[in-house]
Amino acid sequence: MRVVALALTLALVAGHPQNFAPDFAAGKTFVYKYEALLLSGLPEEGLARAGLKVSSKVLISAAEQNIHMLKLVEPELFEYSGVWPKDPLIPATKLTTALAAQLLTPIKFEYINGVVGKIMAPEGISTLVLNIQRGILNVLQLNIKKTQNVYELQEAGAQGVCKTLYAITEDEKAERILLTKSRDLNNCQEKIMKDVGLAYTEKCTKCQQVGSTRVCNLRGAAAYNYILKPVTNGILIQEATVNELIQFSPFDEMNGAAQMETKQSLVFLEIQNAPIVPIEAEYLQRGSLKYEFSTELLQTPLQLIKIKNAQAQIVDILNHLVTHNVERVHEDAPLKFLELIQVLRAAQFEDLEMLWSQFRNRPAYRQWLLEAIPVIGTPAALKFIKEKYLTDELTIAEAAQALIASVHMVTASPEAIKLIEGLAINQKVLEQPVLREIVLLGYGTMISKYCAEKTVCPAELVKPIQELLAEAVARAETPDMILLLKVLGNAGHTNSLKPITKILPIHGTAAASLPMRVHAEAIMALRNIAKKEPRMVQELALQLYMDKALHPELRMLACIVLFETRPPVGLVTTLASIVKAEENLQVASFTYSYMKSMTKSNSAIQESVSKACNVAVKILNPVLGRLSLRFSKAVYADIYNSPLMLGAAASAFYINDAATLLPRSFVAKAGAFLAGAAADVVEVGVRTEGLQEALLKNPAVVDSADRITKMKRIMQALSHWRSMPNRSPLASVYVKFFGQEIAFANIDKALIDQVISLATAPSNQALGRKAVKALLSGASFNFAKPLLATEVRRIMPTAAGLPMELSLYTAAVAAVAVQIKAITSPVLPENFLLAHLLKTDMQLETEIRPSVAVNTFAVMGVNTAILQAGLQSRAKFNSILPAKIIATLNIKEGNFKLEVLPVSAPENIAAVQVDTFAVARNIEDLAAARIVPLIPAKLMQPISRLSKLSSSAAASSSRSSEIIFEDVAAAKSSVTPKATQFSKKYCSKAVAIGLKGCVKVATENAAFISDVVLYKMAGKHSIALSVIPSEEIVKLEMEIQVGPKAAEKLIKQINLSEEEIVEGTPVLMKLKKILAPGLKNGSLSSSSSSSSSASSSSRSSKSSSASSLASLFTASSSSSRSSARLSKQMIYRLKFQKNHKKQGQLSQATSATLSKSRSSASSFEAIYKKNKYLGKAATPVFAIIVRAVRADKKIMGYELSVYLDKPTARIQLILAALAADDNWKLCADGVVLSKFKVNAKVGWGAECKQYDTMITAETGLVGPRPAARIRVAWNNLPTALKRYAEKVYNSIPASTLAGLIQGKDEKSSNQLSATLIATSDRALDLVWKTPMRVYKLSLRLPLALPLDAIKGLTPFDDAADRVHYLLAKAGAAECSFARDTLTTFNNRKYRTEFPLSCYQVLAQDCTDELKFMVLLKKDNIEQNHINVKIADIDIDLYPKNADVILKVNGMEIPINNLPYQHPTAKIQIRPVDKGISVFAPSLGLHEVYFDKNSWKVKVVDWMKGQTCGLCGKADGEVQQEYRTPNGRLTKNAVSYAHSWVLPAESCRDTTECRMKLESVQLQKQLNINGQESKCFSVEPVLRCLSGCFPVKTTAVTVGFHCQPADSAVSAQNIFDNSVDLRETAEAHLACSCTAHCV
Repeated sequence: MRVVALALTLALVAGHPQNFAPDFAAGKTFVYKYEALLLSGLPEEGLARAGLKVSSKVLISAAEQNIHMLKLVEPELFEYSGVWPKDPLIPATKLTTALAAQLLTPIKFEYINGVVGKIMAPEGISTLVLNIQRGILNVLQLNIKKTQNVYELQEAGAQGVCKTLYAITEDEKAERILLTKSRDLNNCQEKIMKDVGLAYTEKCTKCQQVGSTRVCNLRGAAAYNYILKPVTNGILIQEATVNELIQFSPFDEMNGAAQMETKQSLVFLEIQNAPIVPIEAEYLQRGSLKYEFSTELLQTPLQLIKIKNAQAQIVDILNHLVTHNVERVHEDAPLKFLELIQVLRAAQFEDLEMLWSQFRNRPAYRQWLLEAIPVIGTPAALKFIKEKYLTDELTIAEAAQALIASVHMVTASPEAIKLIEGLAINQKVLEQPVLREIVLLGYGTMISKYCAEKTVCPAELVKPIQELLAEAVARAETPDMILLLKVLGNAGHTNSLKPITKILPIHGTAAASLPMRVHAEAIMALRNIAKKEPRMVQELALQLYMDKALHPELRMLACIVLFETRPPVGLVTTLASIVKAEENLQVASFTYSYMKSMTKSNSAIQESVSKACNVAVKILNPVLGRLSLRFSKAVYADIYNSPLMLGAAASAFYINDAATLLPRSFVAKAGAFLAGAAADVVEVGVRTEGLQEALLKNPAVVDSADRITKMKRIMQALSHWRSMPNRSPLASVYVKFFGQEIAFANIDKALIDQVISLATAPSNQALGRKAVKALLSGASFNFAKPLLATEVRRIMPTAAGLPMELSLYTAAVAAVAVQIKAITSPVLPENFLLAHLLKTDMQLETEIRPSVAVNTFAVMGVNTAILQAGLQSRAKFNSILPAKIIATLNIKEGNFKLEVLPVSAPENIAAVQVDTFAVARNIEDLAAARIVPLIPAKLMQPISRLSKLSSSAAASSSRSSEIIFEDVAAAKSSVTPKATQFSKKYCSKAVAIGLKGCVKVATENAAFISDVVLYKMAGKHSIALSVIPSEEIVKLEMEIQVGPKAAEKLIKQINLSEEEIVEGTPVLMKLKKILAPGLKNGSLSSSSSSSSSASSSSRSSKSSSASSLASLFTASSSSSRSSARLSKQMIYRLKFQKNHKKQGQLSQATSATLSKSRSSASSFEAIYKKNKYLGKAATPVFAIIVRAVRADKKIMGYELSVYLDKPTARIQLILAALAADDNWKLCADGVVLSKFKVNAKVGWGAECKQYDTMITAETGLVGPRPAARIRVAWNNLPTALKRYAEKVYNSIPASTLAGLIQGKDEKSSNQLSATLIATSDRALDLVWKTPMRVYKLSLRLPLALPLDAIKGLTPFDDAADRVHYLLAKAGAAECSFARDTLTTFNNRKYRTEFPLSCYQVLAQDCTDELKFMVLLKKDNIEQNHINVKIADIDIDLYPKNADVILKVNGMEIPINNLPYQHPTAKIQIRPVDKGISVFAPSLGLHEVYFDKNSWKVKVVDWMKGQTCGLCGKADGEVQQEYRTPNGRLTKNAVSYAHSWVLPAESCRDTTECRMKLESVQLQKQLNINGQESKCFSVEPVLRCLSGCFPVKTTAVTVGFHCQPADSAVSAQNIFDNSVDLRETAEAHLACSCTAHCV
């Protein structure tokens, strides 16, 4: 019968589909029992959790059509903070009473077909209470379909619109319907969530993808189970239960996560006939079922503060902060600072005004207010800063700091954006460039933050900036254009893409004419846009990159932007294809290095790019990766731990355009990965364009109008010559934090002059005098600096309608207290000068107490303005390092003394403590707050001290350390699982300075439950560092004495005995004397054939390259035999020829003094034996004494004395222990035997005799190449040194050494040698010889070696000029000619036939300055003539017979009168080898060398890329070498060379040149595209003047442009046409003229 009734009921319901929903009959009230329990913590039982419970009767009745009433009856709130499930819930009676009026007020809601619509409530009901009621209504949300039993839909709920799965079954026996629905909270079409502090982060989408191999950090789901009973007009909800679970873990761990568990139950009790009566108040529409955020945005989850009088509470907190952070930082100061911020957030603008008026004249309070107000993040703070600056109550520095902090901390809103916009156009701000930049950049930042939370961001926000940019372009205001582009870059608004594109050089000549710096800023402004619209930016960046007409720097910047978009594999492959055909090596090197470094990335966010680059680099030539450091590079490196989801990344971009020492720009960026998000933490960019030139070129270039006019007239003769733009001396720097530029500065000459004038102003000198007077009278000051370093929050609603929050806070407070007093003797006069300080004895007494406290909080739980319940982890770091120092300085006497006095310090100078606990509290009963440790005390095992190991040997020696291990561990329990507990203490004692340091580490964690990172972090952890001074030590002293009084400061007299000391104990030493009385350590020889070791025992070593390094210090016959299998080929068979020995053979004085058979080492021994201890006959040059002054008067420490014997060029250094019973010493003797050789002997141990080494450094030749060698030989070394050397050697991979081994050396026992051989000025060979192996390594140098300076050929005598010359030499580019082959600056060789009697431009300064010009001419007998135009002189060099003739301004200067020095400019002419050289490095021309058969031209580093001529641009671009004067790139070397000929205008020219450059017509007609065409050369061809005929010709291949045969040809622009084909033409090399030549 029941089955029939159920069937009839379902049929009836099916017949009325509009009522197939929960039905609440009119006139009746349905009573339910409602409970909601929220708990946060770890999922296992037996650990602490925190939460709350809501319990009440719920009355629901129909009020009118589709409008229902909901009322709570007997509501109760409970708190929970205890061990789950053991501890009971605690009633929150006071909180329930406070909220009773609101909870008992009925509300109205729209309910149609099971769907909750609008909610209406009186104004008096708070949003928090209304959200609790939304949690109840959320249970009533049912979308039941009559035709389907299982279906999915996106359903609206309290948490947003999320994917929901319905499953419906029928229980026929019980006459009820069972309905289950589950909500996937990770799959929401519209998710209600609020993020704070995450606007600058980038989410790793792949890390959070559902179904991926990685685990989502934040994951959640809810299951709803309903028991429904069919009734007449629908269904009745008999029971509903909800189970929601939200898990969070910052790591990629499946089984380790903290959770928020929400349980709801709604059970039907009865039906009452009395309807719910609404209160007599207006019911306002209060939204829908979706959760609404309330005051939780301003409420930190760390503490609950009941704010009654905000202003008074702020004053109390300020008093506490100022009072307790003077001498040292209070350990709770960061938490108190957070409390100040929270109360300030509740304050109104008027409260801030009153606080400011009260404290603005009290410096300490003023500083705390100015640090706290900017970070409260409300528009009131921004308004306060604005108004205080406009009323001159803030200095520029204070306003700048406050604005930067406020812009980044304030919540982005239309109100805040309007405030910043108004400040940006304020006249007072416009008058201060620094503030204007900060405000405008902040405006862009504000827009970026605002748009980060919006799906669609209004374009009107960036429109004012776009209009200002258009105006700046129209006015050609470059600084404004750069600033406004940076603002658009900060904003990152997609609507800015079009205005930025208009400025890029891809839309015609208007944009192309803008300065390149503007183009560069426009490209870099695309980076933040790329994060939102990667596809659009990719297309634009690729277009820029492919445009080879653009400056290489712009193309490289486009490459940076392209990789910021994380391009797919297809785009990266396309990029590789472009690079494969790329002619510009700067661009190719940059792109290849970027791709290559990206292949090594292992971070999840860069995974796709890394895989794409792995494919791309295989397409490219690996030789691109071997280009020198003078080419542009991009480097990316990251470290990423996938299980921890933690990592860091760094990238550096080195952009160059002419391969100079200083790059055009350099960008360094550091980023971080945390919990599936990435952020660019800091970025610094520097541009040095023109800076090197400004530093190295002559600041007073002779500006001769006649010279420049003359040189320009010559250049006009070239075919369409175009000068390069002048590089203005300029450097700029910018700083970005989290992808937002906060400041930048342009450094030019005007700024530098301004800084110098300010520094040298009389006011600054008076300020310095005032500071000295303050020190003399004694000064003390205290400084405190708070910082809110991190505030990251994510707030989301639970199913019960209460908010769950995940947050991370870091706050720090640093303080320093300083007391300082200066004493001078004699006393300074009243109006003293700073120079007087150099003649007085000054003593400075300083006591400084720096301290810092840092608190970091991680919270998961419920956070509202009235109650908090959650899991909290707190990390506290406290440190204080006091010091009391007395420094004495007497410059006149050459004495400096530093004393470190004992000072009171806490037990721990640094301590870290981490605690995890559950906390529950409410605003009405803060005293009853419950805080329970996560791991209960009963789970903690008793600690048993197992062992204590100490080293007593350390106490016997003043130089050793005592190590104490205190190991505390707990034994395992076999009954119940116990918390993992661990404690260790490490101590080290430094007896010499009387200090004992200890580090104590302790942990109690939940790893016993699960061996995952989160459980290991949960619990208690502590690390403490303590330093305990010895009571015996009175003070520590260090004294330095220079000059004749140094001997008086020595405490211990040195007496080097002749007795030999051997290694070992006293007993063994006596045995050795008995058994081998004649054995003594002989003198060491520095010759190449050292004697073998006296030891008869030896260890065998490996024959492989990874053999033990012990062979480096022990000669082993077995090793020699085992290595016999190696190739016997030796590298560098040529003997090292010593310059010292050659000098001795050539010098009569030397040969008279020393025997020819006498080695240089014996010379050293002769000097050494003659006077073993220089202190017997001379006083030390200076002495250093470091000692501990003890209460028992015992002397401890060391003294260092240095002696100098000028007649023998000998220096001796002796370091001795001061203890009376300690004879340890270190003796080092060095002798300069000649300017080519230095010998040194180092001995140490007892009386310097225990161990010894001989070191020889010398220069010489290996074959014809200059070389330098250093050798180390020894008789005895400490075993510890051998052991550590062996470990280092074994750590080197065998594969690395295998490629370096070149052979073996059987004559190097007990000896190491390293020889550097200069194979060229940019290449070195390093030959490393050990007792068993010979290694060779070739090195390429980025700079040229000053080999000429080594040989003594530096042309300048003045020290400053010599340094300037060597700097110029290091990076100079060389062009040379020898054996009919010309080698360009870029080291490209070609042969060509030079025209006779015509000058060609070899090299010149191609900027508008025209600092120099070098011309070449071959005369009729094909001898070279060189003409150099520089400064105000003309220099001619040419051969005559066997000599080289020099003329300056037409006047011949005999060789005997050289060197020639220009009277004003740094120009010198002097003979070099067989020729003559001109030196002018400060004018850009490093050297012009000329002899009868060859010449060479060198330009300094900063001229690279600015030269032109036959020698090229010196930009490293060998594939773009043949560039003609008009900028065209030709393919033929002859055509290129001829284009730089200076043609004649007529036969009346004073020169003998009778040729000109012209376009020639191809002598054959071609049919192109079916049309007869004639072709003309677009590259000039050398031809004789009219009236002359050629006597010597050559064939040259040039480019031709073709056009229809009947069309007219314009001779003016023929050279600007494109190349259609290349053919051979005849070029004239020599001409003979008739009388008809005019």
